[in-house]
Formats: sequence, structure tokens, C-alpha cells
Amino acid sequence: MAATELNAFISEHNNLVEQALDRWLPAATQEPALIHQAMRYSLFAGGKRLRPILVLAAAQAVGGHREQVLPAACALEMIHTYSLIHDDLPAMDNDDLRRGMLTNHKVFGEATAILAGDALLTCAFELFAERALEVGVSAHTVVQVIKEIACASGTAGMIGGQVLDLAAEGKKVTPEQLAHIHNYKTGALLRASVRVGALISGASSVQLEFLTQYAECLGLAFQIKDDILDIEGDSVTLGKPAGSDLANQKSTYPALLGLAESKRLLAEQIDLALQALHHFGSQRSVLAELAVFVRDRES
Repeated sequence: MAATELNAFISEHNNLVEQALDRWLPAATQEPALIHQAMRYSLFAGGKRLRPILVLAAAQAVGGHREQVLPAACALEMIHTYSLIHDDLPAMDNDDLRRGMLTNHKVFGEATAILAGDALLTCAFELFAERALEVGVSAHTVVQVIKEIACASGTAGMIGGQVLDLAAEGKKVTPEQLAHIHNYKTGALLRASVRVGALISGASSVQLEFLTQYAECLGLAFQIKDDILDIEGDSVTLGKPAGSDLANQKSTYPALLGLAESKRLLAEQIDLALQALHHFGSQRSVLAELAVFVRDRES
């Protein structure tokens, strides 16, 4: 798949996700209007929509239908957005900009931003449970997917990783500890995105195993690249302040191992992700190009 074909896939499916989110989320005028405006402000602020794209690409790789996985794709993007709102709060990273726009708490205040994040998290599960049944996903699979997403979002995943990340600020950690933090904080939701798309689409245990390997490598690569961009990127392209990891004394791969070794590890993880896709033949193309996209991205 050429880069132009990948861009077309991303554009088409981003539009699909955007339309579904707009249709399924409460309108900005629905009472209580303030919270719905705050939810929509961050949810529609742009971004790569990588998690829903991974859901849709994984479904395609195992012969699934995008209509059946679309509710899960939307739910995962809502959970990701909630995490960004909370990450930006003064008690966390204290960021003023996200995706080139003022962060949620800068526009709506801290209390409303906290509630907007909470609302997106709970609404995600409501949306998925209701819409998945409507498009023919079995009740058994719905429960299975809810468990998958909840585990990836909680203390065994994203929340746990954030706690470990905060605890590691200003401290020297080992490469193993850093990988553990990243696999929880960033990798868990990316892994869940791939697995959920495959589970809903009836993937075999072998297919699920290879896709899980792919997703785990991709998740670590994504965070390593984030660490690199915090040093080499610029604030305009990133849409947020560059150098914030250094300013907050975050544990990162460049800080621990240097830029050269970080780039080597990034390439290694992408190679391992691509190797895991060999089982899928021509159906691997979108997932493979997404791995290359993660390696080469500038924001």
C-alpha cells in the first residue's frame, strides 16, 4: 500500500468516525449544555484518530465489517480524549495547549474539565454497549470487549501507567521500568484497539496472538517516538509545548539512553511489529503502513 492509499484509508475512516461521534454524542445544546460543549470541544479538536483507525484496520485484516466495529472505535477515541483532558490538568502535566488549541481546563475551568473527562469515559461504555448490539455484535462479545477496554483503561493499563509515570518524575529508572510504564500508559489502549477490532470480527486465536504482538510493539514504538519528538519536534507542529517532558523531569528514552539509542529501539520495535503481520499476507497492508506512519510521524 502506497502512502497515498494509506492517507485515503485514514481520511475515509476518520470521516466515518467523526460522523458517528457527532451523531452518537449528546448535542452541544442538550442540557446540561456546558458539559456537552466541553466534551465536544476536546473530542473534535483534531488529532490522528490512531486508536479508531487501528480498530478498523484490524477488523479489515481478519475479514470483518467496519459497521460492526465502529461503536468500539468511537468508544476508544472517547476514552483516549478523556485521558488527554486529565493529563493536561495542573495536577498532572499542567499544559496550556493541546493540538494547537487551549486545553480544556483553560477554556472551561478545572472542575468542568475533570467532569468532561469523567463523562467521556462513562459515555464511551454506554455508547458501545448500546450501539454494538444494534449492529449485530453478540452479547457475549460485547461483554468480552467491555472487559478488554476496561482493563486497558484501568490500573492494569492506562491509569496504572500514569501513576507509575508520575511516581518516576525526577528519578532514575531502568530501561525495563520505563518500558513497563509505557506499555501501561500508552501501549495498553493501542493494544486494546487492535484486539477489539479483531475480537468483534471473529479473529481466530492464532490471528489474535499475532495481532497482539504487533500492537504491543507498535505501542512501545509510539511512545518512544513521542519521547523523541519532545526533543526534536517544534511546538507548532506538535500542537503542544515541545520540551515539556524535560521541564517536568519525566522519565523518557532519550533522557535514559540518549537519542541515538532511542531511535535504534524505535526502528527495532517497528521491525518486530511488521514481522508479526507476515501471517496476514496481503491483508496486512494497512496495519503495516500504520507502523511506518508511527515511525516517521512529525507530530
